[in-house]
Amino acid sequence: MSITSEEELFGMKQVSNAVAETLKQMREHAVPGMSTKELDEFGGNILNQMGAKSAPKLTYGFPGWTCISVNNEVAHGIPTETRILNEGDLINIDVSAELNGFWADNGGSFILGRDLNRLQPLVDVSKQILKKAISEIKGGVKIADIGKLIETQAKQVGYKVIKNLAGHGVGRSLHEEPHDILNCYDRYNTARFKKNSIVAIETFIATHSSYADQQEDGWTLTGNRGGYVAQHEHTIMVTNGMPIILTAANDIWA
Repeated sequence: MSITSEEELFGMKQVSNAVAETLKQMREHAVPGMSTKELDEFGGNILNQMGAKSAPKLTYGFPGWTCISVNNEVAHGIPTETRILNEGDLINIDVSAELNGFWADNGGSFILGRDLNRLQPLVDVSKQILKKAISEIKGGVKIADIGKLIETQAKQVGYKVIKNLAGHGVGRSLHEEPHDILNCYDRYNTARFKKNSIVAIETFIATHSSYADQQEDGWTLTGNRGGYVAQHEHTIMVTNGMPIILTAANDIWA
């Protein structure tokens, strides 16, 4: 969407704060021995308390309030009672919601407890690249150039990007134009970021895989060549200068 009034900006700030606070509190609440279902219910309760509705549940009938992906799962992991979190797990939580007709999206990956698999560098690079990418976005910048930046930065430190997952417009629904804010360069994409537009920018930084494949459950995505993937995401408002990071309260850069 494009922001045309203070009321719209206020609405986007409200829903963005709801998803950001939920993500932050879920990350802090996670402990070894907890099921992903228990963690998801905790997040769902926070959304409900804020008057927000789970976007994946509302839009797609997703079987959870949030998406929780663990270790080899790239995205859209289904919370279950049988998936138990362990020390050293790479966990990704993606929280998106609707509130008063406005929609926002954010996500983040983190290591639970001790970094037994030495994946903290992957998580850190994903955060750093997201920060760099967002700092380069303003009205008139080509979307493809941001994809090129993300891919180039990842390659420089020995990582890959997931090429078939993308950031997207958001605001009046979960997914809006532009739909393909990729993590790689697409020379056929000539679209540019527009001032006052709302977009969700996300990184998918990988150790081995370049594409995400859907599993038999119809939701969970895993890498085509295995390994691990770290994702971080902010909902932002594009300006003629530095973007306004609407989901800053999630503290994924802290």
